Amino acid sequence: MKVLVTGHEGYIGCILTPMLTASGHEVVGLDSGLYRECVIGPGPAPVPAIQMDVRDVSGEQLRGFDAVIHLAAISNDPVGDLNRETTLDINYRASVRLAEAARAAGVERFLFSSSCSLYGAGGDELLNEDAAFNPVTPYGESKILAEQAISGLASERFSPTFLRNATAYGFSPRLRGDLVVNNLVGYALTTGEVFLKSDGTPWRPLVHIEDISRAFIAALEAPRELVHGRAFNVGSSAENYRIREVATIVEAVVPGSRVAFSATAGPDLRNYRVSCERIRSALPGFAPKWTVRAGAEELHDAYRSYGLTLEDLVGSRLQRIARVKQLQQEGVLDSSLRRAAQAVPVGTRGVS
Repeated sequence: MKVLVTGHEGYIGCILTPMLTASGHEVVGLDSGLYRECVIGPGPAPVPAIQMDVRDVSGEQLRGFDAVIHLAAISNDPVGDLNRETTLDINYRASVRLAEAARAAGVERFLFSSSCSLYGAGGDELLNEDAAFNPVTPYGESKILAEQAISGLASERFSPTFLRNATAYGFSPRLRGDLVVNNLVGYALTTGEVFLKSDGTPWRPLVHIEDISRAFIAALEAPRELVHGRAFNVGSSAENYRIREVATIVEAVVPGSRVAFSATAGPDLRNYRVSCERIRSALPGFAPKWTVRAGAEELHDAYRSYGLTLEDLVGSRLQRIARVKQLQQEGVLDSSLRRAAQAVPVGTRGVS
């Protein structure tokens, strides 16, 4: 298929894009370039791309594509909390407009990168895709609103699918240091402490970014009737952990490290476990290959190879909130996360 991947320069996008290409698909990216410079290790291989804010995409840019994989979003809770309306504008309203434009342009498949964050304060029971939503952040709320609106666009010629990713981890050229496994391994290596900012009791489902990418490819290539209008929790039912269990795994992986708690550590409202049996049974082409233990080992090896420092881990290269605030302080971004009028353009809007 000819596939447009929005957010192709992001944490997941630069892993998914080469995997799509290796699977035989023709890939074009679309990205605003905010995190282009946030690279650790060798940079990702370039692909033909459109430089554009996802809020500005029109049907003309989408003609000729068989599918859109929509990753572009405000991607974590701290940035989402920075400006609730901007989060809703990008993650919800722009996603719906993109889906509407794709349908009008004749795109047959629309894969939406959703999140298990929409379960929010979900408690200790395993939740399947029919469970009630209970978001505790604007990010989680935005994913619910987008899913509900985009599902209403489904038709005989337009097939949306919603992939609710568990909390991601794993090494990427555009690494996110704000994700729990990535962060704990980084702190363990650079400080000797597996540093917990909560009391470690909340549950999280965890999934490697390569397995997220495999899920998108499996859904893209599956018979339409298996994925049309459906939501899938992405991960493995066996990979639900309490945060303190993750810390213990990291402690075992990083020599000489020990678990430590912040002086202000307390409970976290975000607490959910998910069942991934639907994707396991409906998409036999999807088979997760990673565990948190293996992912922690991968991260530890990569961090050592590329000389990760504590300054890297907490700075604007690996922390999305720090990057956004830096660009705002420099006058590159305004409060709505658009490029300010006086900012130097970072590229053109054509395919390059």
